[in-house]
Amino acid sequence: MSPAPWIDPARRLMDAYDSGELPTIVQLGHPVLRAPALPYDGELDAGGLAHLLEMMRATMHEAPGVGLAAPQLGLGVRIAVLEDPAVLADPDVGRQRERSPLPYFAAVNPAYDAASDRRAVFFEGCLSFAGYLGVVDRPADIQARYTTPSGESVERELRGWPARIFQHETDHLDGTVYVDRAITRSLTCTAEYADRWAAPGIEPARRGLGF
Repeated sequence: MSPAPWIDPARRLMDAYDSGELPTIVQLGHPVLRAPALPYDGELDAGGLAHLLEMMRATMHEAPGVGLAAPQLGLGVRIAVLEDPAVLADPDVGRQRERSPLPYFAAVNPAYDAASDRRAVFFEGCLSFAGYLGVVDRPADIQARYTTPSGESVERELRGWPARIFQHETDHLDGTVYVDRAITRSLTCTAEYADRWAAPGIEPARRGLGF
């Protein structure tokens, strides 16, 4: 049986990482971002998987970001890493966005379902669509399901911003990018967002951009 198509590219990236080179995050327009990723089925031994996750986490930190899915490195496999220290200068931002620290974890073959009728509407950005943000309406509470790198099945409820991060990264594994869900009139470049719309809530942007 031939190896999964993502294996050889992953090994090349890990070899380069060992030489001090972080992977490049692929950008919107790359076909890997539009293809459903393959389920992870133990193709790497424990050391190899740990190596891949270490590389993904380092790339996420360098970007910097709060989540990274394997397709963003050109690897079509259902693996993501997530971590948000949620260090915010304005506590009101954290309260309105329900942004709380999300300790690092790796999610293998993740999936989610809405856990309530609550909705959360706010700007998102993406490391694979650099320079832009857009408002996305998502479930505020989800039931997240995934397998840990050691093979343990996990089911946990995530709320607020951690739920948004998990949905965003899991969507990547289905070939979905946040702009597919965004309110298109809300799209803004990062400079305009920082200058005009970086309020704790979205009402100023809603009024100014007409969405």
